[in-house]
Amino acid sequence: MKKIFPLLFAITISFTAVAQVSLDSCRRMALRNNKQIEIENLKIEQSGYQRKQAKAAYKPSIDFVGTYLHNGRNISLIDINDITPTQFFNPATGNYDFVIDAAAGIGLSIEGSKVDAFTQKIKDALTFDTKNMFAAGVLVTQPIYMGGKIKALNRITEYAEDISKLLRDRKVEDLLYNVDHAYWLVVSLKAKEKLAESYLELMTKLDNDVRKMLEQGVTTRAVLLSVDVKVDEAKVALAKVQNGLVLSRMALAQLCGEPLDEPMLLADEGREDLDVSLRPKYVDMRQVYEKRNDFNALELGVKVYDEKAKVAKSEMLPTVAAIGSVFTSNPHVYNGFKKEFGFNYAIGAVVKIPIWHWGGLSNKYKAALVDAKVKHLEMEEAKEMITLQVTQANFKYQEAFKTYEMTKSSLVTADENLRVARLAFREGMSTSDEVLAAHTAWLKAHSEKIDAEIDVMMCDVYLSKVLGEMRY
Repeated sequence: MKKIFPLLFAITISFTAVAQVSLDSCRRMALRNNKQIEIENLKIEQSGYQRKQAKAAYKPSIDFVGTYLHNGRNISLIDINDITPTQFFNPATGNYDFVIDAAAGIGLSIEGSKVDAFTQKIKDALTFDTKNMFAAGVLVTQPIYMGGKIKALNRITEYAEDISKLLRDRKVEDLLYNVDHAYWLVVSLKAKEKLAESYLELMTKLDNDVRKMLEQGVTTRAVLLSVDVKVDEAKVALAKVQNGLVLSRMALAQLCGEPLDEPMLLADEGREDLDVSLRPKYVDMRQVYEKRNDFNALELGVKVYDEKAKVAKSEMLPTVAAIGSVFTSNPHVYNGFKKEFGFNYAIGAVVKIPIWHWGGLSNKYKAALVDAKVKHLEMEEAKEMITLQVTQANFKYQEAFKTYEMTKSSLVTADENLRVARLAFREGMSTSDEVLAAHTAWLKAHSEKIDAEIDVMMCDVYLSKVLGEMRY
């Protein structure tokens, strides 16, 4: 068992190293590692918070308010000169008398030394200590009727959240389309690498045959040189394809969020034929509109502008709100002036009725209606553009499939033509130009078959995207 476990571990590691990655796996890796998708998910989360914020406007709001003031002077309700009686000297008593009622001639005799104390006592009684003042209260506000503004704002935030989800899904589709494009490009270049290797192998074999024929004196050195040129061209073409394959693997790894220096082996590499099937030509545009995320987002955007017009209209309508508060102050005057906290409460209602704003509110509403009409027209234009886009994509797919069918027929012809040309060249019944032309035609037929096959796959992916049928 001690020998078996290390062996199994080594087999597992080896299997992991050569494990092939499918297209679905590449998609999942791209969705998991893409930063733009994470940003869109955060925007959806933000929209959810905004929707909850708008919904809270239906419920009463409770606020606490606290205030502290330090005044430089106290408040006095009377001037000291207003309470100082009029004095006159009374020779009979030898004192100063203070007139209480000058018209009646009634006087009050008070010793002069007590005048200041008497007036100051009255002054102090009407002077309040307001240098340090405290006030606090709790205010409760319950909207009753806001002209439909709260309801409209709630709908706007709900639509905005749905739009965020649709835009996220649209970016997901764009990402998957790019991943598919990079995936099939790698598959295409891998197939062309095998084709370039096969072509180089054929040209090398032809070069060896020509050398043997030259040794036997049945051909010329010029023929050998022309074949050598084709061999060198085949080597250069193979090097270009290999370099392109390395770069395309790195581009796919970048989209998938994988290390660039760790090439991924794809499940469709090396396959002779891909799963190519013909789509039906008929397309139901009503279903396309329902499935397209961007069009659905545009429809919701139109609804948002309709609700914005209602918000503008609400500013021309009356609003009603109930209010209630509990408050305290120090000092307070509920039972004389006292330096202590006194409490009170109040309940009531607030009504606001717009009367005249020189057309400002009505013009704002009309402008919002125009914005809504513009969005409606943009949506109708978008429907036309989507119809054109779908029609073009469908035609392109049908043409790509027809081209693919033609290349399969041409491939059989090119293979047979190459076999006959090589046989005739070895028998001396054809020239070197003819056999080289047969090799070139063979290479072109196989290359066109690869291009047509990949083109069908890419047109299928694009058609799925414009039809809103991409699944992930």
